[in-house]
Amino acid sequence: MATQFFIHADTEVAQVVFEYPHFILFLEHFNIDTPLQSKTVAEICQQYQISEALFIAIGNLYLRHEVADSTAITVDDLPTIIHFLNNTHRYYLDDIYPKIERAIQEIQQLNDSKEIALLERFFELYFNEVREHLNYELEVAHPYIEQLYKAASDTEIAPNMMTYSVSDYVEHHDDIEEKLDDLVNLLVKYLPYQKDFHIRRSLFLTLVELDYDLKIHSKIEEQILIPLAQNVEQNLKRKQ
Repeated sequence: MATQFFIHADTEVAQVVFEYPHFILFLEHFNIDTPLQSKTVAEICQQYQISEALFIAIGNLYLRHEVADSTAITVDDLPTIIHFLNNTHRYYLDDIYPKIERAIQEIQQLNDSKEIALLERFFELYFNEVREHLNYELEVAHPYIEQLYKAASDTEIAPNMMTYSVSDYVEHHDDIEEKLDDLVNLLVKYLPYQKDFHIRRSLFLTLVELDYDLKIHSKIEEQILIPLAQNVEQNLKRKQ
């Protein structure tokens, strides 16, 4: 596939995975399982009840493109977006961060140095910040946006927008991936090696995988979720 390849409704999903292995993580966040057979994007979306516009927009982010057009993504996509992001949270907290922590502990066992202790402390502080960020989304921001969706669907009374709004979410939103770049930089440039190449390689590749997914996570929030939620919120305020 060419570097300018974009996903379309008739794209065969398995072929995307072969050419862009990170795409398997995208499918996992949507709870899309193998075997994929020769199914197209349109067929996968129909099977899993995902809008094609949303699948294509997020899928192209995983191919290192920006969101070209989000106008076809509607309020009805909000629950799916929230579900996707919550799945990424579970991936970070239950899978990849424990893996990073174990690797750092193994490196420390082989290297008794102040630099390794610094790495462990840096990761601990970073991970605490990540937990706070993800817990805020899970406990505050996402439930509020789900209330917006229900209000827009006329199934519940509108949420109290006097005490919270999407703008609060925007102000609280921070780029947790930036400190991850610092961690990768510390690992590659400054930490001494002592017979632990395989552990460092594994740690480095895990950090790269995490960095890749976190950057997309932020783009989904900034380019899709927040603009859509703000639009819904504004429409509800005009009706009050």
